[in-house]
Amino acid sequence: MKLCVIGTGYVGLVTGTCLAEMGNQVICVDVDPTKIDALRRGEVPIYEPGLDELIQTNTREGRLHFTTDLSWAVQESLVCFIAVGTPPRVDGSADLTAVFNVAISIARAMPDYRVIVTKSTVPVGTSEQVGRLIAENTSTPFSIVSNPEFLKQGAAVDDCLKPDRVVVGTNDQRASDIMQELYSPFLRTGNPIILMDIPSAEMTKYVANAFLATKISFINEMSKLCEQVGADISQVRTGISTDSRIGGQFLFPGIGFGGSCFPKDIKALIKTSQEFGCPSQILQAVDQVNQDQRDFFLDKVYRRFGADLSGKTFAVWGLAFKPRTDDLREAPSVTVIEALLSRGARVQAYDPKAIPNAKVLFESRVTFADTAYEALNQADAMLLITEWNEFRRPDFDQMKQRMKTPVIIDGRNQYDPERMLRRGFEYQAMGLLIPTGIPADSHSSGIGV
Repeated sequence: MKLCVIGTGYVGLVTGTCLAEMGNQVICVDVDPTKIDALRRGEVPIYEPGLDELIQTNTREGRLHFTTDLSWAVQESLVCFIAVGTPPRVDGSADLTAVFNVAISIARAMPDYRVIVTKSTVPVGTSEQVGRLIAENTSTPFSIVSNPEFLKQGAAVDDCLKPDRVVVGTNDQRASDIMQELYSPFLRTGNPIILMDIPSAEMTKYVANAFLATKISFINEMSKLCEQVGADISQVRTGISTDSRIGGQFLFPGIGFGGSCFPKDIKALIKTSQEFGCPSQILQAVDQVNQDQRDFFLDKVYRRFGADLSGKTFAVWGLAFKPRTDDLREAPSVTVIEALLSRGARVQAYDPKAIPNAKVLFESRVTFADTAYEALNQADAMLLITEWNEFRRPDFDQMKQRMKTPVIIDGRNQYDPERMLRRGFEYQAMGLLIPTGIPADSHSSGIGV
């Protein structure tokens, strides 16, 4: 099938590449000629495991193309995916300017029937507006489809190639048949294509993300309560997650969620609920708890080192909002580092993938290390922000040797408190019960937790 994907951001690039991997002819379109030239050379602007290899393979095989010529792409394609950004406005609503501009451009380029698919995350009613704009700019027949994405950064390629479900919103049988044919190779294991009306499809993406964010904020709020009552959130989590009605996913306490989806989608759904006269108290609380969780983490730093951090050096392990990505959008690390710098601290940071993006953001205000251990040199404390796998079993002896004081404030509960104390570390985490009176073990190998 001949397709075009307009927008080569995170969603568009992964989607277009995976569609090409299934044998389709795919044209990816972007207004940025520098980005397109880089993609043609095989240079991928984002880090996503496995994506660069797929792009190189499908480009070499002639199934994947990159261009700035939207008109040509539309003329060559039966199905046109809109995958441009919908950034939040100041009031939390989604900025749909790019979506609407692309819709008009598609309309003016269509030579005959096209299926126009909204892949971007958009508020309910957007696809109807897209259809109206297209109808105002062409008499050529077309169909509108809402096809929300459910890609997890760090696992997006697998999510796209092996989805647990595909949601297709349309009231048009011809478009429905085309979309089912397009996605059938992705669902050979029997996972469903779920057909529904367009408003329901648009809402499905928001509701899914809102529910997952709610689980995170809920367990984070409970972690704070556990600290106050003398309970251990890790044990509580085990006790509730084994209940099949609850499950264990998205129930890990920590410093809060970030990224380009959850924060933005929560705010957009709050705005939609207000506009339709059904304000969501739950979602407002979810958003507030997530912001408060970063302050909760920082309060641990201030209680230990004081409000004035002048002369203190902090090693920060992890910058990306989650492992297996280089994305700093709404990352907790940004909030934490800015707070430390504003109080006079010196920050030495390390992340396996996000340092190039962090250098653009922080410039010379932060020292970036080549290794995790280098970031610890003469540090008053190590702050663990992102739970990369390589941070789970570090050499604790080397850590103690490099640090000025062996203090770890763990925003992701990666280590066992009792073992940390035996190794001679002062250890704080999120909602864990920290034992006292345990002597340091001078014979520890320093490896593992």
